[in-house]
Amino acid sequence: MVVSFVWENVPTLNWILSLVLIVAIYGLLFYMFAKIIKRTTGYIMLAVSATAGLLTFIFYLQYIFAFVEVLTGVGITISLFSNLGDLRQFLANPFKTSRIKASKVAVEKIYNREELYKIIETTVINLSKTRTGAIMTFEKNTSLADVMKNGVFVNAPVTSELLTTIFYPGTRLHDGAVIIKDNVIVAAAVFYTPTTKPFAGKYGSRHRAAIGISEISDAVTIVVSEETGRISFAVNGQLDTVTQETFLRAFENYMDGVTGE
Repeated sequence: MVVSFVWENVPTLNWILSLVLIVAIYGLLFYMFAKIIKRTTGYIMLAVSATAGLLTFIFYLQYIFAFVEVLTGVGITISLFSNLGDLRQFLANPFKTSRIKASKVAVEKIYNREELYKIIETTVINLSKTRTGAIMTFEKNTSLADVMKNGVFVNAPVTSELLTTIFYPGTRLHDGAVIIKDNVIVAAAVFYTPTTKPFAGKYGSRHRAAIGISEISDAVTIVVSEETGRISFAVNGQLDTVTQETFLRAFENYMDGVTGE
């Protein structure tokens, strides 16, 4: 088999310009993938395509080159349409640096547990006094990513004002649970599968939902009853009622994995 190169069949200026254009296009695609796709599989797919494209171009395999480029175009189109949200952000500002991750790391570094616990204490006691129904779940080791898909993503710092607003009966998010990870309200209006265990006494939908999520995760869930203002913890499939005075100590113990004095 006789090996034929592109420079043997195409005028020098033409093949050089074509090669520069191919490299520029793939360079732009790699940049877009870095900003939009952000997955190793995407980089691998693009690297394989770029290698195949360059080799078929250099060895002047015109039909195979065209076939590779068509496959590449189809793959890129599918990948970009699968990430439309990120694509819109990229098109709006292609050269924007990712400051969100940096700020998120900064927030995590200054995360103050004691301050968070005091915010939750203040919020829960206020909700209890006003008999505002609420359910807050604090994610620990078990990921609740699949559970929160039916809710509304918030991704906002924990503040007493925001939590109080979310659970106010007139807001769209007051039904369902709030999921908190570290010091961030990740999602609101999340609905859990309620427990099917029989319990002595009367338990409403919030309490049964709280027990339900505690049966499938190590999360700590706080429930405030809208009928009585009673404060309860749902942990490990059990419900523990506490007073306003003992709330903070109980909360600290449950978050630390301590279930008894």
